[in-house]
Amino acid sequence: MPRIARQPDGLPRPQAPYSPVVITEDYAFTAGQVGFDAQGDIVPGGIAAQTRQALENVQACLAAAGCSLDDVVKVNAFLVDLADFAGYNEVYAEFFTEPYPARTTVGAGLPGGLLVEIEAVARIP
Repeated sequence: MPRIARQPDGLPRPQAPYSPVVITEDYAFTAGQVGFDAQGDIVPGGIAAQTRQALENVQACLAAAGCSLDDVVKVNAFLVDLADFAGYNEVYAEFFTEPYPARTTVGAGLPGGLLVEIEAVARIP
């Protein structure tokens, strides 16, 4: 099964050795996306702003793979502070509709002011 990596428009090129999105025969897998804008800077505004930017980055990755959020079957999210869950969840609900993808949200350490990281798996239509 071939593995195709893509660099989505509007996302900074990763400095670390990974691909933002990898496509296989049936699925697209995004790398964890954070609240970086197109210049690679963290967006200001706390958990809501970072969640929104991370999900917009996930959308860009999925678009590069020919998918949309409607094709997502699984989401993994990592929060620096689980007390931010309500703010994260409120923004998340703006991006996904029923039937919602399966989701896991856990507390995790993230570097340098990042508050949330979100990755997704989507079935290619």
